Amino acid sequence: MMTGLVIDTHVLIWYVFDLNKLSDTALTRLDNAVNNNEFIYVSAISLIEIIYLVEKGRISPEVLTRVLKAMESSQVNLFLVPLDKNISLTLQEVDRMVVPEMPDRIIAATALYLQLPLITRDLKIQALSNIKVIW
Repeated sequence: MMTGLVIDTHVLIWYVFDLNKLSDTALTRLDNAVNNNEFIYVSAISLIEIIYLVEKGRISPEVLTRVLKAMESSQVNLFLVPLDKNISLTLQEVDRMVVPEMPDRIIAATALYLQLPLITRDLKIQALSNIKVIW
C-alpha cells in the first residue's frame, strides 16, 4: 500500500507560496509527510491549472517558478502524477453532480486511484464519501 497524500492545486500554491492560507491540520499533515519522507502527490492537472492562471494574469508567474522549484527540490518529495488511463477511468467514481468541475474531478480521481487522502479546502470534494479528505 502506498503512503503519502495528494494535494489539490490551491494547497500546492499555498504550500510553496503562502502557508498562512493552509489550515493547521493541513499544514501539520504536510509537515509530517516531509519529515517522514513520504511523497506528496500532485495531479498533472494542477500544474496545467497554474500555467492557465498565470496566462490569464490571475496569479503571478512567480507562483509557477516556485512550484517548479519545489517539484525539483530533494527536500520535499513532490511527485507529479500523470493523467493516465487508470486515473481517467477512476473519474467515473467521482460523482459529477457533487463535483462538477473537471480539474477537481481529476484531482479527486487521482487520490481515489492512489487510495491516498486528499488535502483540499474544496467543500464539493469534501462532500464525496469515497475519498478521505484532510483540511
